[in-house]
Amino acid sequence: MSTYSLSDGLASGAPRLSRAPVLASWVRESGVGILASVAWIAFGLSCLWWEDVGDWSRTHSLGIAAFIVAAIALFGTVGADYLGSAGKALRQRAPWLVALGAFLTLWEVATAKFAWLPLPFFPPPQSIIEVYTDDLPKLLDSVFASVKLQLGGYLIGATVGFLTGVSIGWSRAVGYWVHPVLRFIGPLPATAWLPIAFFTFPSSWSASTFLIALATGFPVTVLTWSGVASVSNAYYDVARTLGAKPSFLVLKVAIPAALPHVFVGLFMGLGSSFAVLVVAEMIGVKAGLGWYLQWAQGWAAYANMYAALIVMSLLCSGAITLLFAIRDRLLVWQKGTVKW
Repeated sequence: MSTYSLSDGLASGAPRLSRAPVLASWVRESGVGILASVAWIAFGLSCLWWEDVGDWSRTHSLGIAAFIVAAIALFGTVGADYLGSAGKALRQRAPWLVALGAFLTLWEVATAKFAWLPLPFFPPPQSIIEVYTDDLPKLLDSVFASVKLQLGGYLIGATVGFLTGVSIGWSRAVGYWVHPVLRFIGPLPATAWLPIAFFTFPSSWSASTFLIALATGFPVTVLTWSGVASVSNAYYDVARTLGAKPSFLVLKVAIPAALPHVFVGLFMGLGSSFAVLVVAEMIGVKAGLGWYLQWAQGWAAYANMYAALIVMSLLCSGAITLLFAIRDRLLVWQKGTVKW
């Protein structure tokens, strides 16, 4: 006699039922990757299917590259469980791959294929790729000149601003003399000093360095001063009880406690310094990305201009990322509170 029961049937069907949520989760997570692959395939087809309205030599290579990205998006997201952290990161960024692929497809069709957007003001993607391959030496020279000018001015401004902020926050006598000068000079935009700077300094390079340092120094000074002034007196009292000298109070108590404010000033100064850098290079310095932008605009080489803007954006983002890494390394107790 058969001993089969309804409970046995439900038990035997349990594994099949439990697989359904897992399968639905896999489809939901991998579906975006499949859409990303479709978007990049559409971009590749848009490059290769229609003829270009202009003469661009990188169209075929760009189409092949789009198909490669589509393959990576497809296999990377579908097999993310076998790729570890790389697959997980790719799956998290899959929605951006969808948006970027769709944007590039529309960009390609609207410019290189049907010229819905007027040329040369809206160049196609392959023309920007040509800039990175054909005009790379001049672009790299401009990047090197900008980094050198930016780094020098930023370091000078950050150092002077930090020392001035600590001095004002610690000493009332220094604050009495420096604070009025800071209130008078600080709020003025650094670019307002362009005529005086280029007249006073012996070269446009030194004048630009001064302007970048000025744009950096003001926020660093104010935030450092605020950080030192906001340190609780209880910290100083405990240190004095243990026999701490004034130098110890400044170096080991005031400055470490003010570091969160200092980094806020460094972030603000970095953004201001990049703005002044571009203006200074456009007006006086005969090298750098700002000069390259001015040169490209003068020759109506808008593809070169957009290529330089992309490089400038990457440089700014990379500098902020590096500063965040330094901040997280020094301020371990605040790591992850502010993200970039």
